[in-house]
Amino acid sequence: MKEFLASLFWPTLAGILAAVIVLDRWVLTEPEVASRDSAVKSYSEAVARATPSVVNIYTAKLVESRRSPRLNDPLLRRFLGTSGSRQRVERSLGSGVILTGEGHIITNNHVIADADAIQVLLHDGRSATAQAIGSDPATDLAVLQIDLPALTPIELADSDQAQVGDVVLAIGNPYGFGHSVSQGIISGLGRYGLQFSDYENYIQTDASIHLGSSGGALINAGGELLGINTLIYTANGEGAKSTGIGINLATPANLAQFVLEDLVNYGTVVRGWLGVSVEFLQTPEALASQQQALVVSGLAESGPAARAGLRIGDVISAINGSTVNDGRVTMHQIARLRPGEVVTIEVERAQERVELQAVVGTRPLG
Repeated sequence: MKEFLASLFWPTLAGILAAVIVLDRWVLTEPEVASRDSAVKSYSEAVARATPSVVNIYTAKLVESRRSPRLNDPLLRRFLGTSGSRQRVERSLGSGVILTGEGHIITNNHVIADADAIQVLLHDGRSATAQAIGSDPATDLAVLQIDLPALTPIELADSDQAQVGDVVLAIGNPYGFGHSVSQGIISGLGRYGLQFSDYENYIQTDASIHLGSSGGALINAGGELLGINTLIYTANGEGAKSTGIGINLATPANLAQFVLEDLVNYGTVVRGWLGVSVEFLQTPEALASQQQALVVSGLAESGPAARAGLRIGDVISAINGSTVNDGRVTMHQIARLRPGEVVTIEVERAQERVELQAVVGTRPLG
């Protein structure tokens, strides 16, 4: 009897172990795999969360149009009058994003520039006349306000944490079709040198942006705002006026929030200023570590940097304890400081490290 039981023990044990492996590897993990697959297949929850915050913008402005030379015939002028020009209405469209419950909407400045009338259409079908609160051509951003109840401000993501490869969705009003969504990934960060605005720090994406989508929302997979769709860059250099598919660029949400708060609170954007001009220094060591250093090339007389003791030729290595890895990004960070803040600047001077403190000022007018 014992021998018979012993002969059954090892086959039975082997069968149990095989069953455990099968359950663990295929059966028990199936629901988890299915969950991951379903998350990748649809972004409907993200779109549903963000869409109520995205609006369509319609503008109208009166422009002067010259009469045709053919109308200079004396006989025609008797009936049409002697004026050499007449007014006509020029219409355009764009998109915007609700950022506050008080009805503040961020959009691109080029969407509403010189408009005589601005109409906003919400996703739920309501519409309202919008008031222009202010604009910031330096970032091509503007703020509107509408007076409607029960608005849905969009949730903000920290755009400084965005990474290349992140999934993004663009929501806007392309060609007046109404709320439309396109999907892509972040293709690049910190794009600049396009000379479309003074403070360029664009998020590059391959999510399609078309005419009418400017000012709309670039969101992450959770439905949070990452950026404001701004322009399309094409090889022919047409930029925001292009209707072709090219490199699509968005202004980071953190910058948009900064601009909105200043325009609402002060009527203008207040940027920090140190009164220093810099050039990028690429040493062999910096190239190897893909870091940049800033060399002071000019100082404003009696400016904050000059008063702090900065000298031409100093190499700025750190600001507020953060090593300068990208000079352009550092200058953007300085611009977002508030006048009156104290900033610590570490420089290398004659092979010595010097630490200085400067009080951030406001850029002089003109």
